[in-house]
Amino acid sequence: MSTAVIEWVSGRVFNLVHRNNLVYNTCWEDPRLDRVALQLGPEDTVLVITSAGCNTLDYALTAPRHIYAVDMNPRQNALLELKIAGIRQLDYDTFYQMFGNGRLPGIGKIYREKLRGELSPWARKWWDRHIDFFSHPKLTFYFRGTSGTFARMMNAYVDRVLRIRPWINAVLEARTLEEQREIYYRHLRPRAWTRTVRTLMRRDTILALLGVPRSQREQVEEIYPGGIVEYIERCLDSVFGELPLADNYFWRVYMTGRYTPSCCPEYLKVENFHALKAGLVDRISIYTDTVEGFLKKNEVAISRFVLLDHMDWLWDKHFPLLESEWQWIVRRAVPRARLIWRSGALRTDFVDRAQVELDGRKVKVGELLHYHREWAAELHKRCRVHTYASFYIADLLK
Repeated sequence: MSTAVIEWVSGRVFNLVHRNNLVYNTCWEDPRLDRVALQLGPEDTVLVITSAGCNTLDYALTAPRHIYAVDMNPRQNALLELKIAGIRQLDYDTFYQMFGNGRLPGIGKIYREKLRGELSPWARKWWDRHIDFFSHPKLTFYFRGTSGTFARMMNAYVDRVLRIRPWINAVLEARTLEEQREIYYRHLRPRAWTRTVRTLMRRDTILALLGVPRSQREQVEEIYPGGIVEYIERCLDSVFGELPLADNYFWRVYMTGRYTPSCCPEYLKVENFHALKAGLVDRISIYTDTVEGFLKKNEVAISRFVLLDHMDWLWDKHFPLLESEWQWIVRRAVPRARLIWRSGALRTDFVDRAQVELDGRKVKVGELLHYHREWAAELHKRCRVHTYASFYIADLLK
């Protein structure tokens, strides 16, 4: 099969999976690192790609002036709207049941009486059809959406085929890193990393469920001779063998379908919930648009940009869109605005190659950026997610 045909099929699969679905039911970027990198203060205005909204709420806890949550998938924004509605209208215990346990008995009535009226028309229409994501007696919200579907599939395989649930529970409850490492390398790794799992990890359909487009996969395959499988294997070795799982809520929620009060995003902790309810959540505005589209339509000065990994999606086939986006970033950024992003590649030279117009002349974006490379690399080592190859912190000099 030709490369062109493979790329066409891969693109069709990715679009089919993502077009009408909630992709991310929890954020997959570590906001603990972001807080250190962004150094948010009371005068900061933040643009963040919404994803599942967890990190938007995390940043709000630092009390910046305002946060603009932007996502081109309206379902992701609908999820953040639902969380904000819950913070405003529910008591802590009810809110935690819903978003901590991923399940809330009587959600239909609670939704109609307390949450629905807080939502925008689009979000209201979507949750009218999908609020039952929180009502299944066995299937939690975190096994819904495309990434949740993959987690559900893997948990079924773990329980019914590999039969290693006792070891997963043991590694999650390990009291020391040494105990955790022993369980992983002796009992989990040799049983879990089977030929079947390796084969599945090479499938475009599976990668689409995880939100990995072919362009990002190609970047990974340039780094690792063993391709995406070797990359995932090294990520898992880092997560389970090098970093403590005690507060790693990213992996816990997909292995168990729920958080715990001591291992959860910051917005689910009681004191933070009340801080958000007291007014911090009102500093968030939500927009369904691309980054460029939002910046074009809204004349706002942005001091902090959180770009996730979305530039990996643009670098090969959509480079003019990447350049156009950076043109608007440069126009709306305040002097010495800070940007952070992640990538499946070890380098994002494509960012530096992008050209923008400044003061009547064409300049490369790389000439306008001051990178904090050593700082970013040091933070990246401590990332609890550990699924990205690299992390970037840069100041925009203009």
